[in-house]
Amino acid sequence: MKTVSNLRDEVETWASINQQIHDLTELARLDDDTLRIDIESEIKKLETDLEKRAFAAMLSGPYDHDDAILAIHAGAGGTDSQDWADMLQRMYLRWIESHGFTAEILDTTPGEEAGIKSVTIAVSGRYAFGYLRSEKGVHRLVRLSPFDAAHRRHTSFALVEVLPQVTMEEADIEINPGEIKMDVFRSSGAGGQNVQKNATAVRLTHIPTGIVVTCQNERSQTQNREFAMRILRARLLELRTAEREEERAVLRGEYTKAEWGSQIRSYVLHPYQMVKDHRTDFQMGNSQSVLDGDLDGFMEAYLKSSEK
Repeated sequence: MKTVSNLRDEVETWASINQQIHDLTELARLDDDTLRIDIESEIKKLETDLEKRAFAAMLSGPYDHDDAILAIHAGAGGTDSQDWADMLQRMYLRWIESHGFTAEILDTTPGEEAGIKSVTIAVSGRYAFGYLRSEKGVHRLVRLSPFDAAHRRHTSFALVEVLPQVTMEEADIEINPGEIKMDVFRSSGAGGQNVQKNATAVRLTHIPTGIVVTCQNERSQTQNREFAMRILRARLLELRTAEREEERAVLRGEYTKAEWGSQIRSYVLHPYQMVKDHRTDFQMGNSQSVLDGDLDGFMEAYLKSSEK
């Protein structure tokens, strides 16, 4: 039913565009100068809509239409990197909101002094994974550190993971319940009334791979376990996909190991303002706009380069 609904929406969208073109063509044939301004306005709207549809047409991967799991991990750099991870969380939450998607924070580990060590966010919306998969990789920040008494320039790193939220049928991943170790504990967070009195947070360990997943978003233990299983299934799918890609790359003679330092994008706040994607060379001079969620240009450039 989900597949039928997606296909119906797709067909109806293109049928609507086709009807608009037909109607505008008929109006243009009337050769009435009083209609010219209205026709030109409608044509501009149609062109904008077609550009969006052309962008969506590039989202043709097997899981591009699915919801996504977005995880951010602070890297080398101490407090600065934890603050950088928090800045990235804000950036992506703003992008998610601006596109009408919904976000639910499943698990957060706060930083020792500021920021966060890691966060896992469930992103729901059509093509959420297709858009966000361009963000997977290491993100580098260069700025004057607010945590340095001498106010020196620091470089911070954070890792962004993007996984598809696939159903058990779509993923084709079999998980043996006997290979999963489950621990329950109290959710961490703010004090006072927000402290969890019951052990509802869940930690799952997949024994064969060593993958550990936690979920503590103040739901019931059953719901936390369900979300944790969804994340585990997504991580196992990513592991299998990565192994296949690595095998193909080795056969083609072009395999290079992805190291931590190989950042995909740099955000420079000092001594000048610039955000540059190192995979596509796409860049923007307004760093603050990007940090406020203006990411479409980077995503589109990545998808176009991937298509090529």
